Amino acid sequence: MNYHSHSNPKVKARFGDALLASLATDGGLWMPDSLPYFNPEQTAEMGAMSFADCATFLSRKFVDERYFTDDLKTICQDAYDFDVPIVTLDGKPLDTAMPERDNDYILELFHGPTLAFKDFAARFMARAASHLMQASGETRTILVATSGDTGGAIGDAFLDQDGINVFILFPQGGVSATQEQQLCTMGRRGCNVRAIAIDGTFDDCQQLVKDAFGNKDLSQKHNLMSANSINVGRVIPQSFYYFWTSLQLKAAHGDRPLVYSIPSGNLGNLTGGLIAKKMGAPIDRFVIGNNSNDPFVDYLNTGTYRPRPSVPTLSNAMDIGRPNNFPRILNLYEGNYEAIKNICWGASFTDAETERHMRKVYNATNYIMCPHTAVGHLAMEAFCDGVETDFTKVTVGTAHPAKFSGSVERILHTDLPVPAPLVRAMRKQKRVHIMQPALDSLADYLAIHA
Repeated sequence: MNYHSHSNPKVKARFGDALLASLATDGGLWMPDSLPYFNPEQTAEMGAMSFADCATFLSRKFVDERYFTDDLKTICQDAYDFDVPIVTLDGKPLDTAMPERDNDYILELFHGPTLAFKDFAARFMARAASHLMQASGETRTILVATSGDTGGAIGDAFLDQDGINVFILFPQGGVSATQEQQLCTMGRRGCNVRAIAIDGTFDDCQQLVKDAFGNKDLSQKHNLMSANSINVGRVIPQSFYYFWTSLQLKAAHGDRPLVYSIPSGNLGNLTGGLIAKKMGAPIDRFVIGNNSNDPFVDYLNTGTYRPRPSVPTLSNAMDIGRPNNFPRILNLYEGNYEAIKNICWGASFTDAETERHMRKVYNATNYIMCPHTAVGHLAMEAFCDGVETDFTKVTVGTAHPAKFSGSVERILHTDLPVPAPLVRAMRKQKRVHIMQPALDSLADYLAIHA
């Protein structure tokens, strides 16, 4: 598979080169030259595979000749050594649900090592990059901006990888206490993963990463590589779980239309879903849930895209006013607003609405949602109000509620059990460097530690 810049189709790269370069030479986002399409007979065979095997099969279509099938099998089996459950609100797994009655599901993507959906893309990306560097002997410095879960997933995925230094930039006071503890306790002192608290917003963190890559001298000096969703190596793997889970749901529910609701920030998760649909995944529509940072929902409603400064909310991982992957979505649909609107429907919600919905669901079913998942489920309910057709509803659960235990326990008036990975993180001493959002400050820090 070859890739091109979204802003200039003549700028080309192979998968591995696009992965390591992060951005195209003209500053554009890498896009696959074409997408494979699988007919119903082929998807039936893929639906019978395990998730790791299906991911292996799909990834073969996106990589280059430096990856053999056995390499991809090893990468996917190692990356995806955890469950991908689809459950009803009363806790029944898909294989025990009753299709004639059950049609409201949560796709729990938070059973990986850092308890967030970002583990899927981060673990594939880390192993794919390591495969190339082991062969070439190269080194890389990874800069990643995070509004919550990305940094933890990237830090865990690349921890102790030879020849790689990882610098995680997060907004000081802009992530949950649990998320911050995860970010600042990766590995041991002096390891290859470091956390930097930026005195500003996530948009400041993201802009600082972009500025670093835009500085040719700095980028070349440290062999910079981005692990944010600007990197195509993050977006492509996110199509895998949409493809595979949609096949499981179709097998259970037959021809009933299938709609996914995605709580959205940087739009990488949605981009992965749209790629899966274009490859033949039996998904009919996507619902997008935004918090008060809602430039994409605003675009769906008006046809005009208005990026803006982000504001802090309860669902902090979605506090993004300039979503990186919006150009990719435009590119997938050749800038056709009507085509995008026919596939995507969106709504945004306040913190007060999110809290009420978390209590409502918990009181009715005992199911505990993190604030982000609650925004997605709220959006699905709003979408249902205007649709008479019976369809299967799937809300994407993006993070374990214990990652936001302070907020969740306050809202639901209940104590949450703490998963083992968080117990271990909470026992460690934080290591963090505080920095102003200035490129000179970042350059000085990299000069010492990269």
